[in-house]
Amino acid sequence: MAEGCTWYGDDPFYKAYHDEEWGVPEYDSRALYEKLILDGFQAGLSWITILRKRENFIAAFDNFDPAIIAYYDDAKVESLMQDSGIIRNRAKILGTIKGAQLYLEIEEKEDGGFSHLLWKYLDGKPLQNSWQSMAEVPAETDLSRAISKDLKKRGFKFVGPTIVYAFMQAVGMINDHVVSCPRHEQVKKLS
Repeated sequence: MAEGCTWYGDDPFYKAYHDEEWGVPEYDSRALYEKLILDGFQAGLSWITILRKRENFIAAFDNFDPAIIAYYDDAKVESLMQDSGIIRNRAKILGTIKGAQLYLEIEEKEDGGFSHLLWKYLDGKPLQNSWQSMAEVPAETDLSRAISKDLKKRGFKFVGPTIVYAFMQAVGMINDHVVSCPRHEQVKKLS
């Protein structure tokens, strides 16, 4: 049982996410795009809301394949706006499409693609924090602000520094399991 990380509460679905996925370093560009988009949909909501709808999002957004999403038309946007299985927010849906177009451009034009764009800020290695309590974990940092600024400058939407920090935690760019959590050492060994 994770004694130190308390953010998932008593929810077994949320606990499984914490115990199996959160903080595990992810280097696959497409998987990083998916998680960034899902974190963007979280803006103004709780992560558990997105997590419970994740399978619906995957189905609705064609497995988060940027090569398909980049070409969504108005009819597809309207279809998504009618899909009660996802968060029906037009700005976030349009942001997802724009993000797919930007992703494809980055994959084509930049060495190492989307994954490298993100991981270069950490020289490819996760940052290992040593928080003693959840109260110490920040909502954003200079690093999340720098990545947010870069993504915004490129045209990505819903990538403010708080969302980027949550994304970095989720994809293991930073290990924010508190030290008393058994996952802290397990995740540390993965880096």
